[in-house]
Amino acid sequence: MARGLDHVVVAVGDLTAAAAVWTELGFTVTPENKHPWGTVNRLIQFDGFFIELLSLAEVGLIPAGRAKEFSFGDFNRRFLEQREGISMLVAESKDPDEDRRAFEALNLMPYAPFSFERQANFQDGTTGMVGFDLTFLTSRLLPGLAFFTCRNRYPQTFWSPEFQQHKNGAVCLRTVFLVDEDPSDHHEFLGGFVGQREMRATSLGLELHTPRGTILVLNPDAYKHIAGKEAYAALSGTLPQIAAIEIGCKGLAETKTVPADRLHGMSLILTPEN
Repeated sequence: MARGLDHVVVAVGDLTAAAAVWTELGFTVTPENKHPWGTVNRLIQFDGFFIELLSLAEVGLIPAGRAKEFSFGDFNRRFLEQREGISMLVAESKDPDEDRRAFEALNLMPYAPFSFERQANFQDGTTGMVGFDLTFLTSRLLPGLAFFTCRNRYPQTFWSPEFQQHKNGAVCLRTVFLVDEDPSDHHEFLGGFVGQREMRATSLGLELHTPRGTILVLNPDAYKHIAGKEAYAALSGTLPQIAAIEIGCKGLAETKTVPADRLHGMSLILTPEN
């Protein structure tokens, strides 16, 4: 079963500063919420997809990862020791048990199941219960990045029409850009991750359509050609990396790029949406 993209995790050193930049760009950012394992986040919601701005709150609470047990907090702590930016790509899940069976059949070797619930804080000061079932994956060909599927236990609580109203007209995810020297290395893993074996391979890279959003895996020259010179010029750090996302915006007259040096390690491409 094909899985649409659910969200990206953007690891930042200063959550307050990062949220201020996104707010200045016209996005509605949710209040701060803490995880019991020492991280803290604020979200930017669209229709079925969101951006998770994530930082460290209480490092002493972060558990170390083990061979078959993935530590969300420890992974992002280690990511932030190297750089800021998009650390994780997440696909939606309808059934985590089925996800595990599908991954194991493809020899993708998921980590131990992980589930949690917490109280969420809303704009009006009220709270509500949210919960998620996560199935983590990593690939030796994508060091420094992590992937997981996410089943939302309480979608009626989590998704808020109020949070999905953005002054800049942003409404949906269009594209996630992953940059590496040899995009063809990643077709088996990414195809298995989103449950979509059909993809378009060209001299520029891989184009993988999901029920929500497209993954483009490009070499640096192709990234410059497709994402634009501004996004390319802001590319820094080692490859592979998830370098940018593209968001469709209603009422936008022309494409705009917000480079990574302003957005804590990731570029943002805003494109007109009818």
